[in-house]
Amino acid sequence: MPVQVKAIGREAVLARLDYGSDLFDSILRLAREHDVRLGTVTAIGAVKKARIAFYAQDTKKYEEVSFDTPLEITGLIGNLSMREGHIALHAHVDLGDHTGKVIGGHLVPGTEVFACEVVMTRLEGPALTRAFDETTSLWLWKAGPA
Repeated sequence: MPVQVKAIGREAVLARLDYGSDLFDSILRLAREHDVRLGTVTAIGAVKKARIAFYAQDTKKYEEVSFDTPLEITGLIGNLSMREGHIALHAHVDLGDHTGKVIGGHLVPGTEVFACEVVMTRLEGPALTRAFDETTSLWLWKAGPA
């Protein structure tokens, strides 16, 4: 069953994240400060080091990998919804190195900001709620009426 939300309007929050801050935690803190319970996130910039994850479908666990080198944020896209009564961030990030090679994955805590500009768009309407999905072992949006 598809998740349906009627977004009536939108409002954007633009921010520059602090040098040395954690990318995941900073975006989530920004969402909490502006009470963005339903929205989208994009970002560009650079990081001093990174940690990303890949969801292994066979084991149903996230496998994390770290990079202790400067990288460009060639793209970050994500969404904001609710999980167990709290604002939750789900984001993926693509990171490029000095050779032009790009790696990407699920954004997790542990990525240190060098410079980053974030655009967070708040959507109006009822917040989406995440629930544990037995089939995938992921926290996915609950399907429901619009």
